[in-house]
Amino acid sequence: MISIIAAIGKNRELGVKNRIPWHIREDLLRFKHLTTGKIVIVGRKTFESLVIYYQKSQRPFPKRTYIIVTRDNEYKPKLTNVVETQSSQFISAGSVREAIEKGKKIDSGEIFLIGGASIYQEGIKYADKLYLTLVDIEVADADAFFPDYSDFKNASIQEVKSSDGLQFRFVELIR
Repeated sequence: MISIIAAIGKNRELGVKNRIPWHIREDLLRFKHLTTGKIVIVGRKTFESLVIYYQKSQRPFPKRTYIIVTRDNEYKPKLTNVVETQSSQFISAGSVREAIEKGKKIDSGEIFLIGGASIYQEGIKYADKLYLTLVDIEVADADAFFPDYSDFKNASIQEVKSSDGLQFRFVELIR
């Protein structure tokens, strides 16, 4: 199964200048719970922003197989000062399709596309399921957006929650 996980604003906003425009602890915990131990497909820029976060926080790099989509055939992640990288695997691929093929050879379970915007745009046609966090906010200066997902149907919706005055809800959609 190919799944996409993302948090989006009212107008499908994903980010501003390679940053997520909100911080919702419950969303991060959900992301961790759903993707730990799984194969995740991620764009190079998004992956490198994760590396910077884990270097600064000195937290262990999560236990996942990362397939990094990049045009650079020689790409190798620079993981200096990142804790416990031995429990994770890092592979590169030239496209989302190639990444999915590589992922399926490793594990027949659920594979997650985790961003950024171009990975979602290229990968949504392969997705069977969406795990979305719908954030009740409009981000005027957003420069990254989630693609149209109108051909997916509600599988489950959780009640509206709140974090630091920001309302959100978790939604699972299937094709």
